[in-house]
Amino acid sequence: MEKKVVAAMKKAGKPVRPGEIADMIGEESKEVSKVISKLKKSGEVISPKRCYYSLKD
Repeated sequence: MEKKVVAAMKKAGKPVRPGEIADMIGEESKEVSKVISKLKKSGEVISPKRCYYSLKD
C-alpha cells in the first residue's frame, strides 16, 4: 500500500489530498491517510499546506 501511495504522489507531481490519492489507487481515503501519516513520521512525505501532502524532494 505504501508503494502505491508513493507512486500516486509521484505521478500527481504536485501536493495532493488523501482523497485524491485514494481515487487514483482505488483505496479508501481513511486507509490512505494512515499510510500518509506513517510516511510523514518517517520523513518521506511533507505537508506544504494544510491537508495537502507531497513527497520530500
